[in-house]
Amino acid sequence: MEDTSPTSARPQQKKPSYPISEGLRAYLRRYRRERELPVTYERLRHFVDSVPLSDAKGKPTLWENVFYDPIEMESLQEDLKRVYAHIRVDGDLSVMMHLYIDRIDYCAFGNSAPFRIRIVNAYNDNPDYFYIKRGDASRVYGLELEHLLSPNRLNYLTHGNTLVEEHIAGIPGNEFIDRWLGSPEISPIRLAKELVKFNERCFVRLLGDMRSYNFVVVITPDFEGAQVRIRSMDFDQQSYEGRMNLYRPQFFKGNQPLAMFCVKQLRLETAEQYQREEQVLILQRAILSEGRLRLLLNVMSEDRIAPQENVHELRAALAENYGRRDAYLACESMGDLVRENLESIRLNVAAHEPSRPQRFDGESEK
Repeated sequence: MEDTSPTSARPQQKKPSYPISEGLRAYLRRYRRERELPVTYERLRHFVDSVPLSDAKGKPTLWENVFYDPIEMESLQEDLKRVYAHIRVDGDLSVMMHLYIDRIDYCAFGNSAPFRIRIVNAYNDNPDYFYIKRGDASRVYGLELEHLLSPNRLNYLTHGNTLVEEHIAGIPGNEFIDRWLGSPEISPIRLAKELVKFNERCFVRLLGDMRSYNFVVVITPDFEGAQVRIRSMDFDQQSYEGRMNLYRPQFFKGNQPLAMFCVKQLRLETAEQYQREEQVLILQRAILSEGRLRLLLNVMSEDRIAPQENVHELRAALAENYGRRDAYLACESMGDLVRENLESIRLNVAAHEPSRPQRFDGESEK
């Protein structure tokens, strides 16, 4: 039997960076994501020296600590505080005067080549982080779809070719697999349920490349054991690949311990129940943000964020996956395919519900 998992594929070419189109820029301005910021990605690129950065255990990381000319560093620190204030308190710097920039790190690995800013509260030494990256339309669409269709809200801003993101806290997936997967503090059923729901969220909104180091696990203590949520933290591969299984985290080699964990903990009928629950929640979120989501998908449908051959390959696979739905074959962009995925799960839910839900764009079902 042919191996159809992502790990069996030949090495993928590095995804190109797609510029933010005028249509997407207008959307970002409308919802106050586009702002005038005092620090740009290109300004941070002008560091004069760097040293490799190790983790708390002394092991080397992919990051390096970067340094700037002393005169530039003084003004840069103040401007970075202003950027942080824009993310956290809509630009009100008066409540952030006690913060200071502790460190600026740079990572050349990955498409976005990010800078990570460590900012510290001088009163209690509590640190926080935010990121400044090269602007990329794929990543912006990924962030916005996560904000609208997942249970997670995201703070990010754009300014020209600059993208600023808040830090998404949690245990990196690869570390969770190594250190927490068998923990008695975590309910196996709760974890398995969240894995199924996370897998479905990624597939419906076409977020790819959710390898174990591209998502985090958030553990929240509760009165009857810990609650678990899995959050994406890398959105570079939003709606780019043509292979359908690249949008299903369960098929990545590094995630196999999690996939086998689900197989061990859940009956097929239970997994299908959790999958359907997440589909209903996605539809509810889509209806609540119907105007904004419709505008985003209209812009995304006009934007070329993947090779056309990838769109055609993916539309054929999705049409087969959702019961030979020919509507997919008319899709000519990744935005069209995300919209059609939402319509497919609406039809699936409607087929099993006595009260037939609205279309995701808010129109009544005919």
